[in-house]
Amino acid sequence: MKLIEELKNIDPKTPGSWPWLVKFAAFGAMFLVIVAAGAVFDWQGQWGDLKAAQQEEEQLRETFLTKKREAINLDIIKKQLIDTQQSFGALLKQLPSKSEMDALLTDINQAGLGRGLQFDLFRPGPEVATGVFTEQPITIKVTGNYDDLGKFASDISQLPRIVTLNDISIAPGAGGVLSMDATARTYRYLDEDELAAQKRAAKAGARK
Repeated sequence: MKLIEELKNIDPKTPGSWPWLVKFAAFGAMFLVIVAAGAVFDWQGQWGDLKAAQQEEEQLRETFLTKKREAINLDIIKKQLIDTQQSFGALLKQLPSKSEMDALLTDINQAGLGRGLQFDLFRPGPEVATGVFTEQPITIKVTGNYDDLGKFASDISQLPRIVTLNDISIAPGAGGVLSMDATARTYRYLDEDELAAQKRAAKAGARK
């Protein structure tokens, strides 16, 4: 009751005469008002800046993670590219050059003769360009026993250059031997002059 009476008798114009409890209460109220006003008028802009900074940080983190994943994928792609180039280089070495084609044709012929086969036909056909490679078919007809024909096919597959046997047809021949008709196909890569000539021909065709 005494406190209530003191509050009623407080003169706002003479705060120095206020009781200490009232002074502390008034000071606390003023402090809270100042803090609230600062939050509204001053800190509000800073809170906005902080929110914007946090959003920017999140975006930068997402960008970093995306770039990191791309970098990891790029390393994988580079490794795959190197592996592909190495594999392509190894395959390319199995293709004869233009100067080696005659020797390869001789190797195919010798593979049959070495197995005791008789060549009734050995006719290289014209080369057909397919991109940066050419394909040359060789029509062959050989006669011999079953084992020798099989060994000849195996020898062809083991040549250091790529040669495939296609359209194989085996029929009984005279004297108990077998006759095999097939098309051997070999491939070679075009040299720089041939590639340049191919590009010139393509451009000339496009102009027409």
